[in-house]
Amino acid sequence: MSAGTEYLRVSDLHAFYGESHVLHGMDFTVRRGECISLLGRNGAGRTTSLRAIMGLTGKRSGSIMLNGREIIGLPSHKIAQLGVGYCPEERGIYASLSCEENLLLPPRVGSGGMSVDELYAMFPNLAERRNSQGTRLSGGEQQMLALARILRTGARLLLLDEISEGLAPVIVQKLGDVIRQLKARDYTIVLVEQNFRFAAPLADRMFVVEHGQIAGEVRQHELKDKLGYLQEMLGV
Repeated sequence: MSAGTEYLRVSDLHAFYGESHVLHGMDFTVRRGECISLLGRNGAGRTTSLRAIMGLTGKRSGSIMLNGREIIGLPSHKIAQLGVGYCPEERGIYASLSCEENLLLPPRVGSGGMSVDELYAMFPNLAERRNSQGTRLSGGEQQMLALARILRTGARLLLLDEISEGLAPVIVQKLGDVIRQLKARDYTIVLVEQNFRFAAPLADRMFVVEHGQIAGEVRQHELKDKLGYLQEMLGV
């Protein structure tokens, strides 16, 4: 599949938590090697969109096409096996395991996973902390570990939820550098971000989410002209 080919298509996606109807017909596409960002206020449905793609919400309807295959009926572990890596906001680091044990935990889902040495080169902090327990890692180190863990599996579509939240500026800058490297390696990335200033330089396209739907789209080259619109929609 050549670069620029559609890799993920979400069409008329509805999702529920129990009786609560959260997504009301989400529609967006992501091309291979592209980074898109879902922007919006808290409660708009951005995180639920990632969880719905992974099959982690309750009832879902609509269509989720991954690399030409319909996945909306599949359980979460099957979706992961197709090369989708999800980095949740809560990170999910195992406190009783060392940094390296956490890194080695997930199974491989594809042939292109990075080696531990490659990951330590990308995240030198983790190399230094490889024997430290999960609980002893800083928030930034835990976030790097959560991302590194997915990259080892061979996943090619990365769903990243608020990875910059609450982190020191130097760590946020490092995560931005890593995302640029991943784009250069043809990874496909969906970023959910509250931090507009982090997401804007990285994303090829930004989708504004409001009330569980896409309310607008801004392409990278339109950013200057549409800054006022984004500020109004996001309250930044």
